[in-house]
Amino acid sequence: MSDNLPKKQPRTAPPEARREQLIDATITAISTYGLSGTTLAKVTAEAGLSLGLVNFHFKSKEALLTATLTHLADEHRALWFTRSSQPDVSAADKLKLIVDAQFHAKICNRRKLSVWFAFFGESRPRKAYRELTGPLDEERQIATSRLCADIIAEGGYSGIDSDTVSAMLESLFDGFWLNILMYPDRFTRQSAKAQVLSYLRLCFPQHFTRLDAETFA
Repeated sequence: MSDNLPKKQPRTAPPEARREQLIDATITAISTYGLSGTTLAKVTAEAGLSLGLVNFHFKSKEALLTATLTHLADEHRALWFTRSSQPDVSAADKLKLIVDAQFHAKICNRRKLSVWFAFFGESRPRKAYRELTGPLDEERQIATSRLCADIIAEGGYSGIDSDTVSAMLESLFDGFWLNILMYPDRFTRQSAKAQVLSYLRLCFPQHFTRLDAETFA
């Protein structure tokens, strides 16, 4: 957007629509310029709005950045939580749905991954990142651990610890997100899902089959 004229926007819009518009423009700006290079001027240029309007909705750059991270975190949680909370779905299928949500195109795309890792990589915003996303990551890990415990009980598996499998899943999620961002020619959402499901097949062969991995590939 930096080489083009600002986008023309309607003169009036609901406040929430304006906020979402500015947050979306912030995501684009961070993915393009990084956190330190993102300014309110670049955000407003991307959104096609005035600087006064962004100051009306967000009192500072820090407030806008926090709102952007909150938006991504809420969007992420809503997807995996809603999917895994479906009634009459087996523990194994719920776990598959969480894996699928982690690599859904709405969440796992290089534009949004750039924002996640921008917050993670810079020292000052890292505290806000931990405070906001830490409880959500813990919530997901607890959920996957409980599902793993149910699967272990159903299958009579021995020598497998649900907390260990859950912790490994979190490591795989983070690692594949980084690889998809850094090496898009070698790592894709589809291949990442397939490899995570292959790991679960090693842990729970009665519940996860090779077909699962191929279906999600």
